[in-house]
Amino acid sequence: MKLVIASNNKGKLREFSELLLPLGYEVLSQKEAGFELDVVEDGITFEENSAKKARALYELSKTAVLADDSGLEVDALNNAPGVYSARYGGEGLDDKGRTQFLLSNMKDVPDDKRDARFVCVIHFIKENGEEITVRGECKGKIGYEPKGENGFGYDPVFVYGDKTFAEHTAEFKNKVSHRAKALGLLVEKLK
Repeated sequence: MKLVIASNNKGKLREFSELLLPLGYEVLSQKEAGFELDVVEDGITFEENSAKKARALYELSKTAVLADDSGLEVDALNNAPGVYSARYGGEGLDDKGRTQFLLSNMKDVPDDKRDARFVCVIHFIKENGEEITVRGECKGKIGYEPKGENGFGYDPVFVYGDKTFAEHTAEFKNKVSHRAKALGLLVEKLK
C-alpha cells in the first residue's frame, strides 16, 4: 500500500521507511509522489503542525498520508527549541550550526539540569479521510560536544544511555526513538 509522507527530509524518510516497510507500506516522499507542498508550520504545538501538513497533503493526494512534527525539548531552555527545532538559531543554519547554537546556550548548564526529550507527533489520514494522531517521546540528556557519525539533526548531542543517538546504530535508534514510539502507537491504533 502506498503511503505519502509530508516531507522530503531524507533522514526522516529513511526512518519511516525502515519502520513501516515490514507493515507492507511503500513509503514515498511528497516529491516522489509528485506533490509540491510547502506548508507554513506556524502552529504552537507539534500536534497543530503535523495535522496542518497532513490535511494539506491529503487534499492534494486523496490517498493515505502521514505527517509528523518532531523536535527537541530541553528542560533548561524552557522546552526550546521545541516546534522551532528545524529553525533554531535563525535562517541559514544547517544541522551542525543549530547543534552548536544549542550547545552555546547550554554552556553553563550543569549535568543534572541537562534533561531533554525528543518529541514526535504523527498525524495519519487514511484513504477514507479518518484521522489518527499519536505522540511519542524519548528522554535523554544534552551532551557537551557532538559525538558519533550516525543520525541527523541533534542526534550527535542527544545522549541516550551512555551514547549519543549519533553513536547508536540505526537499528537500535529505530527501537527506542520518539519516532519509533509514535509509530508503535500508530500501528496499535491502525489494528
